[in-house]
Amino acid sequence: MDTITFYREIVKQVISDYAKLRPSHGNIRLDVIFDEMRDRSALVQVGWDRKRHMHGNLIYMVIENGKVIIEYDGMEYGITQDLVKKGIPESDIVLAFLSDSQPVSIAKKWEDIEILVSLVQLVFFCPLPGW
Repeated sequence: MDTITFYREIVKQVISDYAKLRPSHGNIRLDVIFDEMRDRSALVQVGWDRKRHMHGNLIYMVIENGKVIIEYDGMEYGITQDLVKKGIPESDIVLAFLSDSQPVSIAKKWEDIEILVSLVQLVFFCPLPGW
């Protein structure tokens, strides 16, 4: 299997796995969109939540020039590590939603996210003395 076909299959697996999740509230549908001719993939949310219409991308990726380009990642922990765990090297993943002025390795970004999540959990889930 050539590299592009391999990457395409992994992207499909990752997006399809996220599409199986259900939002905790509202009547929201998750749709997967795969355009193999142009190597575009997306996970889109559509539906209603608290009398408000919801719609938009949760994930949008492009495969181009041998790279998986993440144009948008709206998932809580990010999809990058899912791609890496399934076999796409970090060197072939581009975080297009970061500006050129913010060069950051994927491993460093994931480490920062884990630290941030830990801090949020500490602040919101650990009672402060006297509370």
